[in-house]
Amino acid sequence: MQEEALLLTGDYPSRDDRRVERLLEFFGVRYEKRRVTEFALGEPPSGKKHRLMCAAQTFSHLTEGLRNPSSGPNGLAQQLHSAFLYSNGDPVALENIVRQLSGASIPVRRGAKSHTQWHVADEPDGICGAMRGLYVHPTATTLGRCDFFERNENSVTPLIASGDNAAFLKVISQQIPFFVSSVSPLDIDAELTTRNFDVRDHLFSAVPLVSYIRWAFVRGSWNAPEASACLVIDDPLLKARYGFVRFRELLTLMKQLRFSTSIAFIPWNWRRSNARIVQLFKDNPDHYSLCVHGCDHTAGEFSASDRKRLGAVASEAVRRMSLHEQRTGLAHDHIMVFPQGRFSNEAIGALKGSGFHAAVNTEVHSNPPATRKLRISDVWDVAVMSYSDFPIYTRRYPAQAIENFAFDLLLGKPCLVVIHHDFCSDGYAQLSHFIGQLNALKVPIVWRSLGDVLRRGYRQREVSLDSIEIEMYGSEALIENTSERAKSYLIRRREPRPHGIESLHAGSRQLAWESIGDYVESKLELGPGETTLLTLRFKVAEDVAHGHQNFVHRAKTMLRRYLSEARDNYVAPAKARLVAFSRS
Repeated sequence: MQEEALLLTGDYPSRDDRRVERLLEFFGVRYEKRRVTEFALGEPPSGKKHRLMCAAQTFSHLTEGLRNPSSGPNGLAQQLHSAFLYSNGDPVALENIVRQLSGASIPVRRGAKSHTQWHVADEPDGICGAMRGLYVHPTATTLGRCDFFERNENSVTPLIASGDNAAFLKVISQQIPFFVSSVSPLDIDAELTTRNFDVRDHLFSAVPLVSYIRWAFVRGSWNAPEASACLVIDDPLLKARYGFVRFRELLTLMKQLRFSTSIAFIPWNWRRSNARIVQLFKDNPDHYSLCVHGCDHTAGEFSASDRKRLGAVASEAVRRMSLHEQRTGLAHDHIMVFPQGRFSNEAIGALKGSGFHAAVNTEVHSNPPATRKLRISDVWDVAVMSYSDFPIYTRRYPAQAIENFAFDLLLGKPCLVVIHHDFCSDGYAQLSHFIGQLNALKVPIVWRSLGDVLRRGYRQREVSLDSIEIEMYGSEALIENTSERAKSYLIRRREPRPHGIESLHAGSRQLAWESIGDYVESKLELGPGETTLLTLRFKVAEDVAHGHQNFVHRAKTMLRRYLSEARDNYVAPAKARLVAFSRS
């Protein structure tokens, strides 16, 4: 039976109702919107169980159905699968609904500044997904502006709580799970004003509703094919040691703790790789991989606006990485990591025209800022597609806290971690601790090479038992039919300029495609257990030339690279030894 939401509103949908509607659309959930006066609890079952969503005040119009004996002891259970009730800013209505559902008097109060650590319950039914069991420290501003339940009864289950305060409750009434949030839903169309989305700023407005949608619409909402992860270390040369990173030691650690690492390799170093370390990478492709980190690795090389210059830089990066692959036999992923995270809107077009499959970056805002401001929904997506419809997959530093990585997984995004060599200055203790935290999350994380993570970096949803819809982001997607029956796949990718597409292949077979609105679509059939790699090829820009760098530029670049390596290989370790000595 198809999972479908029933969104109930008043005669005039409120701002919060529209926010919930947008969230359902974002996650691809099919829904029906009805006025509350058109629906009654206790009416004869229609053959499908509703997943009810509405404001607490709206639900108060239905409470007579909760007490209606004519529906029988199981009548309501035949009509409702579950319900999610959200606050519309009326604490009295919220209190009344919880009292009617649970029989307990649970007041609602503004602010909880004394409660700085909040626990996300590890419920057996799995709601809250990857965030289950975590302790989160919301920002003080968030704690001061939200309403919370003052829970003093055992008739409700707190799902997000601190002490006697709770923001998200589960109440069982007539065998139906009701999930009640004390905070209004987040507006995902609001402008993103921070460097990236931080769940600590929006714990109470984002996590409850996203958790419910993920729990209630397992097949009918967009989902990731798996929870993939990769660690990215920026800058190292492929030598026995770079700063605090020793590649053989790191490999041993990866095998012990179960994780993988991609080295963001600077193309300028293409002639400088050590043969033994190259062989180490080739012998351990499940643990080590390479991606592309700029070209010369100068801060502004991809934040310029000159399209011709950007095309030349991107093309030169491709040329150097090809030469490195020819020289060493070590393959690399055609994925760009921007130096210092800086990129312009024009740079994205240069990557697309140079054959890159995607970018992975810490920053999501272009430099200079684009005309169209990023929205929260843009960074909630599997990849940011706001720049020339080219995917930028987001990555995070460990300092952004484990809860942000968990929330990314809850959204269906890949788990991408970035560090520099100095994060390993304590003998990998910090790194080991953080990897342990990730592997302890309540989802089965699969560690892969960066390229393999992005090949699975798409979203899918079940249309019927035999039909799957897939939204593709990068230029490659690995489609796996793990079922015991044949499946039909509808493949979609955002691309409003289809004239730039050269071909679409499934393995060696070319697929037909058509342009529909801002998307291109294609169909694919896979038998039981069959797997294929989709490859979307774009036409390479023909007007790009490899400009010869003048002597001054080459000299400055060489000086910069050698000074950076001296800092990382000698200055940083010497400082660390001095600090350790002073503490002894």
